[in-house]
Amino acid sequence: MKYLAFLGAVLISVSVFAQVDIEKTKEIAGYEALYAGMHFDVPEKFIGQEYDLNYHRFYWQLDPTEDSIRGYVCSYFTTLQGGLSQIDFSLAGNMIVDSVVYHGSTVSYTHASDIVSATLPTPLSNGTLDSIEVHYHGEPAGMSGFGSFIVSTHGANEPIVWTLSEPYGAFEWWPCKNDLSDKIDSIDVFVQHPSQYEAASNGLLISETPFAGETVTHWRHRYPIATYLVAVAVTDYAIYDESYSLIKGPLLMQNYVFPEDSATAAAATPGLEDVMQFYDSIIAPYPFMNEKYGHAQFGWGGGMEHQTMSFMGGFGYELMAHELLHMWFGDAVTCSSWHDIWLNEGFAVYYTALNYERISPNYYWKIWKQQAIDYVCSEVDGSVYVYDTTSVSRVFSSRLTYYKGSLVLHMLRWVMGDSAFFQGNRNYYADNLFDYATTDNLVSHLEASSGMSLTEFMNDWFYGEGFPIYSISISYDGVDTVGVNIQQAQTHSSVSFFEMPVPLQFWHDGQDTIVVFDNTFSGQDFYVDLGWFPDSVIFDPDRWICSKYTTVFVGVEEEKPVQLSAYPNPASDYVMIDLPQASEAIVHIFNAAGDLISEVNVSESSQYRLEISDLAEGSYMIRIEQGGKQYVSSFVKL
Repeated sequence: MKYLAFLGAVLISVSVFAQVDIEKTKEIAGYEALYAGMHFDVPEKFIGQEYDLNYHRFYWQLDPTEDSIRGYVCSYFTTLQGGLSQIDFSLAGNMIVDSVVYHGSTVSYTHASDIVSATLPTPLSNGTLDSIEVHYHGEPAGMSGFGSFIVSTHGANEPIVWTLSEPYGAFEWWPCKNDLSDKIDSIDVFVQHPSQYEAASNGLLISETPFAGETVTHWRHRYPIATYLVAVAVTDYAIYDESYSLIKGPLLMQNYVFPEDSATAAAATPGLEDVMQFYDSIIAPYPFMNEKYGHAQFGWGGGMEHQTMSFMGGFGYELMAHELLHMWFGDAVTCSSWHDIWLNEGFAVYYTALNYERISPNYYWKIWKQQAIDYVCSEVDGSVYVYDTTSVSRVFSSRLTYYKGSLVLHMLRWVMGDSAFFQGNRNYYADNLFDYATTDNLVSHLEASSGMSLTEFMNDWFYGEGFPIYSISISYDGVDTVGVNIQQAQTHSSVSFFEMPVPLQFWHDGQDTIVVFDNTFSGQDFYVDLGWFPDSVIFDPDRWICSKYTTVFVGVEEEKPVQLSAYPNPASDYVMIDLPQASEAIVHIFNAAGDLISEVNVSESSQYRLEISDLAEGSYMIRIEQGGKQYVSSFVKL
């Protein structure tokens, strides 16, 4: 899912970009605010674990002028245990079950605590393929996640009904196995609706048949699909088809759009072919080649990656590229737990951004990286791993799930190298195709392709919170050796140190060189023979590391100053510094630009408390003169 596009329409063929603007992504995250604090009682064990779903046939009666649904779901399943005498489905308690039909006859059932339990006349043995139908009707409450079942309007008050079940909403409008353990192997969707409307859904359009003054639209999908990706929308769509040329041949591109927006959509969607060709080559051939890809416009500000037909709030470049990417990561390969939703969303954000790298590496790619880092570091805590999956606003945090998740991939690429990173991603995709996957699945493939252990990296960047703050001192011995001292503070106590390769760009007389330092502990010293002393030094010039408030101090020192620690760090009110001796000292405070902003004489004491509440947010250096020696420290004001 994507909350909003960064950009307006982009003409890929001529590389014309609108301004990269992460504020628009944060703006769309405002949709989360509608559900902030909303929690759901997620059962420790989802129902339906005693059978494997093989097939659903849906028959739904939908009228976009009515906030209701009527129909049935026929489910084919294979038993996973012997003596099975009861079949359970999740269905919201406000929905009304009319009957449960088994082999043409009604059977007894209960409907309580959002679970429909049907009693089978004869217990089934293990490995039995069987089927059952639940007939029902009602007015879906649409209270979970992002609404699940919505009746609204568009244009000149034209009615529309659409669904969006992610993460837990499917049970609110149809009886289902509402978890991430069992993909449905195949579905047929029949929608009976007033004839003046069109119905959009997953898979291939098979037929549109007149029936009792209405139309029955039949969609068929023959690929495994997660429950939350089943979707339908009905309104007065304008429809146009395209054909995209891909590695395995032409692909039908089918667009169901609001008539009032059809010209805008038709001008924008041809540019998506270039993006699909990129994904087709860098990941794997489009996974649903036997069917289609498409868009169905709906009444929401963002988009939702319903399998083979993304529901779209608009047709901006990044929104289209993001939802398209989900066909690979999110749909063909789906996270097996909402704890690991970054496997869907982090991938979608990062691979969408890779379009900037290939088309505008020296401008828009740099802008995207800097804005993503600034956004993630706008707060000092938060993990990519979702510890609380009952909070929809946390599951779909744009800062953590989407952007920190994307930067974890970016940093893995930096640590591993391009070849191992992309090959590991391809192997992960291929081995989990049409199935659910975990973060451990991904890591094992990345470790295999790189030959590296990524345990420490993932503990820090994925499970841990916050980010590193670097203070780097550059000294010169006056002959040929440049000394580099790298200090690191962490913004959250969950991580003791972020081990990372740290790139520094050294400039001298208009020329530069980049040296990468394998930084494994704070206070680490490095020495490099450049043959000259740098005029300036730039930390991480290509923006590989998710870090903020870094300071680099360059100076020729006859005697290298001793490093002291300032704590707490980062801080907002004060920092403490333990002085090496209880004697008078002079404390100099410098800002990130190297300007002296304060000079304080300290009386005899072995500890100094520096008040910083009046300082502006940012990073600072401390230089202390005591007993004829110099000491340095640094801190970050939040």
